[in-house]
Amino acid sequence: MPLLRPADGLPPVTASADALAEVASAFTSGTGPVAVDAERASGFRYSQRAYLVQLRREGAGTALVDPIPLHGALTPLATALDGPEWVLHAASQDLACLAEIGLRPASLFDTELAGRLAGLPRVGLGPMVENLLGLSLEKGHGAADWSRRPLPEDWLVYAALDVEVLVELRDVLTRMLDEAGKLEWARQEFEAVRTAGPPAPRAEPWRRTSGIHKVRKPRPLAAVRELWQARDQLAAERDIAPGRVLPDAAIVDAAVKNPESPQVLAGLPVYRGRSQRRLARYWFDALRRAADLPDSDLPRGSAPVDGPPPVSRWADRDPDAAARLSAARSALASVSESHDVPVENLLQPDLLRRLCWAPPADGDVRGALGTGGARPWQVELLAPLLEPVLAP
Repeated sequence: MPLLRPADGLPPVTASADALAEVASAFTSGTGPVAVDAERASGFRYSQRAYLVQLRREGAGTALVDPIPLHGALTPLATALDGPEWVLHAASQDLACLAEIGLRPASLFDTELAGRLAGLPRVGLGPMVENLLGLSLEKGHGAADWSRRPLPEDWLVYAALDVEVLVELRDVLTRMLDEAGKLEWARQEFEAVRTAGPPAPRAEPWRRTSGIHKVRKPRPLAAVRELWQARDQLAAERDIAPGRVLPDAAIVDAAVKNPESPQVLAGLPVYRGRSQRRLARYWFDALRRAADLPDSDLPRGSAPVDGPPPVSRWADRDPDAAARLSAARSALASVSESHDVPVENLLQPDLLRRLCWAPPADGDVRGALGTGGARPWQVELLAPLLEPVLAP
């Protein structure tokens, strides 16, 4: 059955302090969990701020809150939502932008993560709603520019429908997990997501420029770095997605061809466009900074690695570590099959590699798993299998 319109009708967008107070009062009086979602403008804006927050609770209905005209003054709503369980799909994608406007859950249920632990083959919101509830969600506007104002009505319908049946989906998944003996596993996973801090900044993020494999020598690599940093600064100032300020391909092209003047740069593809011609001096100055660097400041090879080397090199550098990793992966694959849980949800792949490369010297595999961030259910399930593999 297609889900085309919100059951209670499309609510007005909450964009004033008075309207927000009414929404907060309604959600305070509601009962049960609160379905929560947020829309960003990834691919259009530099920031990852929330441009729309969708909420639904029994007894309160659905609310669509626009944080932009409210200037982040959402304290009444934060108070109303502090206590009930939040239900989100792929919670880790939205928690940061919600926290930025002062909205933080006291507890949460992640329907995507629950689907993974339940062994569902497809864990997108649409497939799960279809398979478990018999309803179909229209593919909509998730990748749209949600910073646009006013928001079109069909976008708002799509946004409201994203929270329409989240609580119902949560109830079905809870029963499935309980029957499979995995409900406690899920609770531990949800709490880990809720309490996870922001990810650590990437080391040398400019090295992720698409096409950088074409750049081999240190001086052109420095040009990529300077152009990337100049682009990032401009994108942040204008709040425009970096790829819309200057595509990665144009960065690599200029670094490889090393134009001798702003005029020559402006003749390259992309740079000959009207907006880029106005910025030709800005981009050329970045190239000159790279050209003027002393050799000692040039980047070399690849980014410094935090942790083990690439697995492809293990057999040559440490055959014993390669054998440990192979045995550990086999053990996890067996557990994955018997418990119907994806391998990556049994244990973080990075933690497994680190333990196999450098096993705990004292043989305390349980302690090493816990220190590395494994949840108690993972430690209990996997430690007996990994202890003989990682024995000193």
